Amino acid sequence: MLTRIAGGRVVDPVSGRDGKADLWIQDERIVEKPVQAVADQVIDARGCVVMAGGIDVHSHIAGGNVTLARLLLPELHVSETAGDPALPFSTARWSAFETGRLYARMGYTTVIEPALAPSAALATHLELDDIPLIDRGALSVLGNDDQLLSLLRRKEGSQAVRDLTALTLATSRGLGVKVINAGGAAAFKQNVRAFGLDDEVPSYGLTSRQILLALLEATTAIGVPHPLHVHCNNLGLPGAVDTLVATMKAAEGRPVHFAHAQFYSYGRHESGGIVSAAAEVCGALAANPNVTIDVGQVVFGQTCTISLDILRQFSSRKAGRPRKWILVDGDAEGGGIVPYRYRRNSDINALQFAIGLELFLLSPDPWRVLLTTDHPNGGPFTAYPRLIHLLMDKAERDRTLASLPEIVRERSGLAAIEREYTLTEVAVMTRAAPARLLGLVDRGHLKPGARADVAVYREDADRTAMFASAELVLKDGVVVVRKGEPLGWRAGRTLTLAPESDPAMRRHADHYLEERFGAGLESFAVPLEAFGERNVFEVEPCLT
Repeated sequence: MLTRIAGGRVVDPVSGRDGKADLWIQDERIVEKPVQAVADQVIDARGCVVMAGGIDVHSHIAGGNVTLARLLLPELHVSETAGDPALPFSTARWSAFETGRLYARMGYTTVIEPALAPSAALATHLELDDIPLIDRGALSVLGNDDQLLSLLRRKEGSQAVRDLTALTLATSRGLGVKVINAGGAAAFKQNVRAFGLDDEVPSYGLTSRQILLALLEATTAIGVPHPLHVHCNNLGLPGAVDTLVATMKAAEGRPVHFAHAQFYSYGRHESGGIVSAAAEVCGALAANPNVTIDVGQVVFGQTCTISLDILRQFSSRKAGRPRKWILVDGDAEGGGIVPYRYRRNSDINALQFAIGLELFLLSPDPWRVLLTTDHPNGGPFTAYPRLIHLLMDKAERDRTLASLPEIVRERSGLAAIEREYTLTEVAVMTRAAPARLLGLVDRGHLKPGARADVAVYREDADRTAMFASAELVLKDGVVVVRKGEPLGWRAGRTLTLAPESDPAMRRHADHYLEERFGAGLESFAVPLEAFGERNVFEVEPCLT
């Protein structure tokens, strides 16, 4: 089918376009304007902005901890659209169906779950498969598991670490690798309650730095397109900026991505508490062009923090609102679910809000600072339209800032920043840059050959309204959203890597798992048979 999107303002930073133009789609792909062709379908986009579909690199949308959070807080999701009762996860509050619907109506077409626990990979992928309208992927978590730490303790060498990492990616069907407070969860199990970059994990004799560098080397050797995705030590603490900057330097020029950097952009104020260190972080970004970050912007309101950083969640449990929480001391990371309410009149929460915006606005390069809320940890992903509005409109920021405690003006530089994002910069941080970071060469742009994932927005000075409800969204060339409303249930795909795994490492891992759990490697695999006749997975190539 040949489709013409006619008369819109096409904003595509990859091709350098920002102007009125037609966009042509042949079936699932964007194409050059055909010679003497008549479109089967013409979409009138006059008065609209046309962008590639949005891509979110870090949003907790599936997995055991997400499910536990839904069970812990059913009262938060009493008015959502119900999903198909025949699907196993679609009737839980904030269901899989609701996740896909809310992303699609904002013009997003690809979302990455950043914490795929290899021990629970099948359950996570089954839930991801229930999310309609969008494509998904997940990052396999390593860095606290006994199998990896034992290899490092025995000094078995970089090839063994590479082989185990490749096997983990292949078995769990991950799109990349994430490390969460490297060694921190393992140290927590031995009664450690604070863990820095150069602290040792008891009984392993390994520092967080050593674990991190081993995984950096392994992912590079395998050719994982997405740089190692790092959740640093000391999240949320005064002075956490020191850890973030030290970890940037530890990468020694190798590509690395830091998650939810806002929660590390805190200096120590002389009178106690935190002060914005956003300028210092952006200075470190300028000095380390190998580094990318996503922000993890805080937004005001009730949410629930979900993390495999059990050490941090244990420390935060008493601040939970409402006063209920879950900690899971499981294999490797375990996890924690702590409800939290970000309050506008709270000095700390207001500062967190301001610091996140500073990171965006002081950024030396919009290609390396990406929009996330670390959903749901900083707040829901549905806040993206409002955040885009604040970044694009200085007057709107000033009105918001005027409603916040005075400490925000004393301990952050947000009020003095004049910068306003352009639509091109918005397209960079929400489309082009995430696609490039993930190695998804046919997404995030509108050049011929790209996947026909397209978002059409009615031009509106109220950017919140504009980006909250897309006029039209096409997924693989098919209209799936019209005037902000999904047109039905449509299956997406789950993006994975499939690196070759060493047979000797397979045998080693199978024996290890049998000894530790009484179940071998196949018990932790994600078999295609679990998904019936559905063609769920799409394999992305590794770098060569």
